[in-house]
Amino acid sequence: MEDKLTNRDLAEQMSEHFDITKKAAQSYVDYLSELIGQELRNGNSVYLKHVGKLSVVERKPRVGINPKTKDKVEVPARKAIVFKAAKPLKEEIL
Repeated sequence: MEDKLTNRDLAEQMSEHFDITKKAAQSYVDYLSELIGQELRNGNSVYLKHVGKLSVVERKPRVGINPKTKDKVEVPARKAIVFKAAKPLKEEIL
């Protein structure tokens, strides 16, 4: 199982780094999460410096194939959230 950074973990680290209460840090994390979600719901992109860009794209309708029955299936158009990593993050990881 992979390690992951949860909202609670992020709030704890912020609390220690900025010397604020865990409750205040959790409020900031919750607000930031809500703000990012709201911007994406409104169709806007969100750029986080040195991390990357979150944006909403429209996927076109297409014909897919059911792997079990090999029948063709119409896949309707839909919106999807995409993430593009910033160059510094890519260079650090890759």
